[in-house]
Amino acid sequence: MKAHDGMYIGGEWRAAAGTDAIEVVDPANEQIIAHVPAGTAEDVDAAVRAARAALPGWAATPPAGRAARVAALRDVLVARKGEIAATVTAELGAPLPFSQAVHAGVPILVAGSYAELAASYAFEEKVGNSTVYAEPVGVVGAITPWNYPLHQIVAKVAPALAAGCTIVLKPAEDTPLTAQLFAEAVHEAGIPAGVFNLVTGLGPVAGQALAEHDGVDLVSFTGSTAVGKQIGATAGAAVKRVALELGGKSANVILPSADLAKAVGVGVANVMGNSGQTCSAWTRMLVHSSQYDEAVALAAEAAAKYGDRIGPLVNAKQHARVRGYIERGVAEGARLVAGGPEAPREQGYFVSPTVFADVTPEMTVAQEEIFGPVVSLIRYEDEDDALRIANGTVYGLAGAVWAGDDAEAVAFARRMDTGQVDINGGRFNPLAPFGGYKQSGVGRELGSHGLAEYLQTKSLQF
Repeated sequence: MKAHDGMYIGGEWRAAAGTDAIEVVDPANEQIIAHVPAGTAEDVDAAVRAARAALPGWAATPPAGRAARVAALRDVLVARKGEIAATVTAELGAPLPFSQAVHAGVPILVAGSYAELAASYAFEEKVGNSTVYAEPVGVVGAITPWNYPLHQIVAKVAPALAAGCTIVLKPAEDTPLTAQLFAEAVHEAGIPAGVFNLVTGLGPVAGQALAEHDGVDLVSFTGSTAVGKQIGATAGAAVKRVALELGGKSANVILPSADLAKAVGVGVANVMGNSGQTCSAWTRMLVHSSQYDEAVALAAEAAAKYGDRIGPLVNAKQHARVRGYIERGVAEGARLVAGGPEAPREQGYFVSPTVFADVTPEMTVAQEEIFGPVVSLIRYEDEDDALRIANGTVYGLAGAVWAGDDAEAVAFARRMDTGQVDINGGRFNPLAPFGGYKQSGVGRELGSHGLAEYLQTKSLQF
């Protein structure tokens, strides 16, 4: 696609207030592929004003009408699936088959789910002598990351639209072309002017201006825990609602009764997908001591098969960060059984699929979010020990449990301090709530729980 040199505000592409631009780089070859405007507080203010002006009309649109527009948006995403996948591959570096199946495919499922929810959700109910209404919270400031550039946009915009909210989106500066393509899709779907607005820019400038703007009623942010804390503090000072989907350090717990080869293979694949740049990736693999050596061998073999099949990391900073974590793992005594810090190619931000053995729970690689293709195998002695290790981080976003039967896995999963757990390789469900415990966030995305984030409650007594 051709990059736009303006912002999508009030239903049209407008020139940016300033002249600064952001370089968009292909991480596979380190070449500049486009430039987009670096938005300022002035651009954000124009977008918020447009969203505020459009709010009364969109909020008053019957749910069936909103559902029809979200369905139309879904249909445009289907029609442009190939272009979406190619754009994500160009600016994120994900291999094209992964971009087609996940980066383009999953947002279509999510948009479709909200088209259905908008038409069926109980926005009004009778409770005794009262009528309770679920009304749109207002103008939403959405700040999205680069690792799933379209999915994270759709996971915020689709429920906000279904709820009757209007939106200003500030996408990650590394992947703005996907966001511009989404704005084109919104326009093509016939969503009224001002209901969705896009401002590209840097987080400390445009993102901060959006989070602070007094015309924004809710800030929905996905990204690092550190930035989430800042946004939460800013919003709290203004008594403004937030939805925060933050970092993770998820545990993949393999109980002795599980199919070890399957659990290890799927666990490694989970981390290697998207080059490890997934907040919910199961980066800590917990294995009983009686099976540990076999699991290490299986994990090393599984990782080696990926080789050139994974894409690069998103940028030079992330590349250096992940390699630094691998070096620190070695320095702290973890044993490399696959991969390592050496760059596998002369060009591009690639990191080899890496597996650490002999990792102890207190090591940095077992505690901090690496956001790269790195798996740490940790030994446990019994279920209580496994639970202590699984719950022993500041995060609680996701996880997995494997056992000989689902009931055994469920019993363990119910004791984990985390928001979503896959049981014996459970499949993605666009209707299931996603979000974290502890420092992994506040609120939920997807399904009816995700829709509820964009609603506020009013009761009338009779």
